Amino acid sequence: MKTSIITRSLHLLKTLALGVLLSVAGVGVASAADMSNGADNFYKSDNVTMQRVTFKNQYNMKVVGNLFIPKDFNQNAKNPAIIVGHPMGAVKEQSANLYATKMAEQGFVTLSLDLSFWGESEGLPRNAVSPDIYAEDFSAAVDFLGTRPFVDRERIGVIGICGSGSFAISAAKIDPRMKAIATVSMYDMGAANRNALHHSLSIEQRKQIIAEAAEQRYVEFTGGETKYTSGTTHELNENTHPIQREFYDFYRTPRGEFTSKGSSPKLTTHPTFTSNVKFMNFYPFNDIETISPRPMLFIAGENAHSREFSEDAYKLAAEPKELYIVPGAGHVDLYDRVDLIPFAKLTSFFKENLK
Repeated sequence: MKTSIITRSLHLLKTLALGVLLSVAGVGVASAADMSNGADNFYKSDNVTMQRVTFKNQYNMKVVGNLFIPKDFNQNAKNPAIIVGHPMGAVKEQSANLYATKMAEQGFVTLSLDLSFWGESEGLPRNAVSPDIYAEDFSAAVDFLGTRPFVDRERIGVIGICGSGSFAISAAKIDPRMKAIATVSMYDMGAANRNALHHSLSIEQRKQIIAEAAEQRYVEFTGGETKYTSGTTHELNENTHPIQREFYDFYRTPRGEFTSKGSSPKLTTHPTFTSNVKFMNFYPFNDIETISPRPMLFIAGENAHSREFSEDAYKLAAEPKELYIVPGAGHVDLYDRVDLIPFAKLTSFFKENLK
């Protein structure tokens, strides 16, 4: 059984966001999008208004977000707010807007944001990996929300989806203004790149990846073509791994595919190869216990390949904490399947902890 797991995980190294170089393939013929189980990534609500906003992080980079406000909220009161971060390599219109809209329906002011180097936010080169700046973007979002006259700066929470779960944790460790932290289908982007799923990447394999990325820096420094790595495949065939099919069905079909300024479907989920190795130095769970006594909620699908990361974080975090497993759900299911996403759990968590 152990050998089988390692074999499957090594195969995933070639296809998922785990640090192995993959050239971006041409876009193939898309299959029909699986819209079952309430898949509704582009959900809109008649009870919520959305406004595009911009603000600067401490690196003086413009961060772009969508601010969602309940139509019936009291603008003369101080209201609780929630920041929502998108999956790694995605944009705010992929999953984050959905969560922000749904939580705004529950009475929260919410803000989805494009992380720096992605979507509409600033940062060159595009698709660069910088965990420190990603975490800073969450703190900058607190700066923005905490200076709105209708937001109570003592009641700001965070939801991080996929890779943003690890970035939100990294931010919360040094920003106590984040009063409650929830992650959904979390990827520890550091561990994923250092070790791969089930710790199937050897140190020698890791060193080879690092060496190849270092050599690629010479190519790009002298004007050569930028290379991109990992991410979601653009074509399906009989050998495509089930997890890749899961991601493909969201990112490469009308179910979740989205083009915005600063991004394109061709490069969605593909970070630059030379910057992706920076994840090797990213340890978001170190000192996670220092977030206490602020509460943490880790949500993962029962069948999610990423479940190990939420379980690891839960073990290391101090109380108060909760690990919530969604029956029958996979990793990508919790991006947009409203029939599976536990919005009631998120609502009760934030209403209790952002009183």
